[in-house]
Amino acid sequence: MSRRTIAALALAGLALVIGLDVTASPPNPYHAPALFALGSGAAPGGGFCGALPD
Repeated sequence: MSRRTIAALALAGLALVIGLDVTASPPNPYHAPALFALGSGAAPGGGFCGALPD
């Protein structure tokens, strides 16, 4: 297989995954988390870095 074939397969697979994700749960900008929460008062959470030791 050539590089173009592999690249086309990779892009088609990526498009398929994105398409399946969008159809499973359509994006809703009103319920999306803030992209950057700098100074917004939003507490960090949900990630490993947000779990500070006691």
